[in-house]
Amino acid sequence: MGKFDGVLLASDFDDTLYGQNMRIAPANLTALDYFTREGGIFTIATGRAHPTFAPHARSAPINAPVVLSNGSALYDFAADRMVYETFLPNRVQEDLLQVARDIPQIGFEAYHNDDIYVYQPNSVTRQHLARAGADAQEAPIRDMPLPWSKVILQQRNEVLLETQRYMLDRWAEHYEVIFSNAVLLELTRKGSNKGGMVAYLVNYLGIDPKQVYCVGDNQNDIPMLAISAIPFAPSNCAQAVKDWGARILCSCEEGCVAQIVDILDKLY
Repeated sequence: MGKFDGVLLASDFDDTLYGQNMRIAPANLTALDYFTREGGIFTIATGRAHPTFAPHARSAPINAPVVLSNGSALYDFAADRMVYETFLPNRVQEDLLQVARDIPQIGFEAYHNDDIYVYQPNSVTRQHLARAGADAQEAPIRDMPLPWSKVILQQRNEVLLETQRYMLDRWAEHYEVIFSNAVLLELTRKGSNKGGMVAYLVNYLGIDPKQVYCVGDNQNDIPMLAISAIPFAPSNCAQAVKDWGARILCSCEEGCVAQIVDILDKLY
């Protein structure tokens, strides 16, 4: 028996646990080792898909299925199996063809199984794939095989804000359209977000919802912060997260997850 038995800590990955320096702060790893040794359940809830997160699956003491693709997948890396997955409706191809006609600057990545397809890749696309260490195949939109777990729309922030408004004005009942950072706009099936999949995981593991703690840095993390007993965010978080009312910690690089474990250590 440990002091953190039945406590779930779910962390966003990029810019929350994993820094711009492409490493996890040693303080975070030390704290998570302690948390899990004392019975705590630790997982990641990330916008990354299976192929782009898999290289990091053993970089921290994760002991529960991982929320992937911004909440459209739950994958058990210990058992190497998909627990649950949702997909964008097939109409997404025609809808994105319309977006591409009306907002011709837009580019995107589409995720099909473990393959990534790109339409009109731009500097954001190239930087994103390089950071993830991933390969992608450029293809016309109609030639990309379905189904897709998610799409990441990519361009300057002002273009993505226009794209977000455009899609929500027309198809809000079909899609989640939410930023994971200023130049990445995530598209998943309606209802498939980090909050919904963390809640699914809580039920799957039989955890008391009052013992769930989440931390994240951007707009796409707000749905899971909303179900957290204490919603946490690193100091480098987006203004939208600060405005929403998360409890602000030190930065990602300074070890904000370690700070959470210290807070929980005083609570339990």
